[in-house]
Amino acid sequence: MPRPIEAIIHQPALAHNLAVARRHAPDAKVWAVIKANAYGHGIENAFDGVRSADGLAMIDLDEAQRVRALGWRGPVLLLEGCFEQRDLELCSRLKLWHAVHCEEQVDWLAMHKTHEPHRVFLKLNSGMNRLGFSPQAFRAAWARLNALPQVDEISLMTHFSDADSERLGADGIAHQLAAFQAVAGDLPGERSLANSAATLRHTARVGGDWVRCGIMSYGGVPDFPEHDAAYWDLKPAMTLRSKIIGTQDLQAGDTVGYGSSFTAQGPKRIGIVACGYADGYPRHVPHGSPILVDGVRTTTVGRVSMDMLAVDLDALPNAGFGSEVTLWGNGPHGSVLPIDEVARAAGTIGYELMCALARRVPVSVEHLS
Repeated sequence: MPRPIEAIIHQPALAHNLAVARRHAPDAKVWAVIKANAYGHGIENAFDGVRSADGLAMIDLDEAQRVRALGWRGPVLLLEGCFEQRDLELCSRLKLWHAVHCEEQVDWLAMHKTHEPHRVFLKLNSGMNRLGFSPQAFRAAWARLNALPQVDEISLMTHFSDADSERLGADGIAHQLAAFQAVAGDLPGERSLANSAATLRHTARVGGDWVRCGIMSYGGVPDFPEHDAAYWDLKPAMTLRSKIIGTQDLQAGDTVGYGSSFTAQGPKRIGIVACGYADGYPRHVPHGSPILVDGVRTTTVGRVSMDMLAVDLDALPNAGFGSEVTLWGNGPHGSVLPIDEVARAAGTIGYELMCALARRVPVSVEHLS
């Protein structure tokens, strides 16, 4: 039989989470962001779950081709735009919308031969300082695009760096929103300002015609641990589960795993789980991190290995060989272990764990009913 680890992609959860976005932004259209192979869930696995979105946003042309091949005929947005001039040919053929964030991309459009003008999203660097025109250059870029016959409609976008917290004061988006309004407030065109965090926390103030739902689509919480998934009514779109494949009865002084990082202080029973860092479970999860066995919360023991990890069974006398282990996501009997909790224990974020799921892990899909 195959190794018992598997990931399950929950299409109903994806659809549910997009419905949550619509509740928070009832007057906006919704981009489902499916970059990075749908945040590690697999575009083909997630597709039916995100079909309720108004558009699909991504990074790579390959991902755009895949959703067109799956039958998606709605808007497709390339969030980083084109990477070279010939990419515009594929944008024309597949009817892709694309971001414009630098002068080079404007130059390519000016040289592009096309019968159908392009829909572009002109990006302002309002303070994130990654991509986008500076406030001083933004309106000149808009004027250049507006004069090109290769360009049809110009939409406007920016990206918030601190919508997930208030660490910059009373409102972490205030300075960026002010920068956008000062430069683009009177320009025509649809707006796309809100990411997941802004959609959940700031929609009433930010507004906009499109919201971009990335991590929240997959049940991750952008402002964890201030709020959890239950607070925002988000459901996990991925479950990683395995089974106990062996048990050990420890005595005082016995150690567990590489580096002997855990030493038993007295009798202890542990289970060995078929999951390790080669499966995408973070190696740096420390001893005592949360995990579910048969739907009951317990903790990891010692250091995570390439293919295995240990769990504490002291409070689970009926658990043993074959018991179900939930690394994150939905467990038996209605139990849930949010991926954000596991990520926090590992000193990272849920985004990274989703994207790091290893290719060797079999994936199944819970389909929409």
